[in-house]
Amino acid sequence: MAYLKTLVEDGRTEQRVARRARVLLAMTDPDTVVSELADRLELERTTIWNLCRRYEAYGVDVVLDAPRSGHPREHSPPTASGSGAVGML
Repeated sequence: MAYLKTLVEDGRTEQRVARRARVLLAMTDPDTVVSELADRLELERTTIWNLCRRYEAYGVDVVLDAPRSGHPREHSPPTASGSGAVGML
């Protein structure tokens, strides 16, 4: 659970990852009501239950995004303008 707390408290964590960590941390409390948690985090109850099932099956790594299929995006290098400046404004 320390890893999940670190994700929530770290200001550099992507919000979707931090939200998943908050859900899992809240679900460790036996007094948590799923419908109230869903309202507070603006999620569907089924989303919370699906995350909990994935956590039980695969562990804490479910808070991270799964790899996506397809060719990864490539960014072209910035073009040089006629003035010799390189990059964007």
